[in-house]
Amino acid sequence: MFPVLIILHVCICVALILIVLLQKGKGAGMGAAFGGSSQTIFGSSGATSLLHKVTTAVAVVFMLTSLGLSFYIGKSANTSVMKDVHPVEATSEAPSPATPPTGDKAQGK
Repeated sequence: MFPVLIILHVCICVALILIVLLQKGKGAGMGAAFGGSSQTIFGSSGATSLLHKVTTAVAVVFMLTSLGLSFYIGKSANTSVMKDVHPVEATSEAPSPATPPTGDKAQGK
């Protein structure tokens, strides 16, 4: 199930990239949106195109596959990376540092 979900997710990613690159830029019609007159029923942007609807559908499928992958990986991850690490016990024979300087002697007073 996991490899199928990965392959589907990668295919959806490539499809989403290609569909977004195929769309026409909206920057050309911005002059009409800010003060230009438009006699269309749906406003200056026009009706939603088929490519826009396909983009929305592919984006929803992309989000669903992302959520599916995260739930699948989160459910199976019940081990720790620290399971083979053993704590080091402190020894009572720790080397003592040389005589630490006191406040007055360290400053030369």
